[in-house]
Amino acid sequence: MAILTPPAGSPEERLRRYLPELGLGADARLVDALAAYLRLLDKWNQAFNLTSIRDPGEMVVRHVLDSLSALPFLQGERVLDVGCGAGLPGIPLALADPGRSYTLLDSGLKKVRFVRQVIAELKIGNASAVQMRVEDYAPMQLFDTVTSRAFAALPDFIRGAGRLVAPGGRLLAMKGRLPAEELAALPAGWVAEAVTPVQVPALDAERHMIVVSRRAGSVA
Repeated sequence: MAILTPPAGSPEERLRRYLPELGLGADARLVDALAAYLRLLDKWNQAFNLTSIRDPGEMVVRHVLDSLSALPFLQGERVLDVGCGAGLPGIPLALADPGRSYTLLDSGLKKVRFVRQVIAELKIGNASAVQMRVEDYAPMQLFDTVTSRAFAALPDFIRGAGRLVAPGGRLLAMKGRLPAEELAALPAGWVAEAVTPVQVPALDAERHMIVVSRRAGSVA
């Protein structure tokens, strides 16, 4: 994977340049909030090693822009981010998409503590964090979209999180190269309704969005 040469300057300057390529306005509120998130990630990363990426320019591309590329594939009002890690893709999506409610789920205590700190410091009113294994998670209400980014193989993602999808909802798996073997091994009752290549600005690497839903007539 390679990062195309980004413009020199701060994360804010990079965000202002590249957000419009994702169909997002580079307004000051969003740019400042995303940059503040990256500063918190960099600070906590020094103590807790939340991500192997250390360079702020790479964080803009491989964390924020990569996460935001999922926005056109979301549906409904309630989104669950499974295996959110350091808040990806959930935090960038929640900041860019205040009209939806985002729940970020991870089993790691340090990661969820960080995500909760980000939500509190940035006053992200449409996001919450839960520390729990996906297999044990039993929400009061199901989700319209359940997404993951580098969480698990597609069949495992479906087996773990498929029960959390509301009727008519979808699973959205963010992948790098086309996962042909994973697509061929989908559990019974599920179908890939869309496999879409996406281009992340300034990233020279393959990205695919896999939309999976229940087959007509199948039950949860």
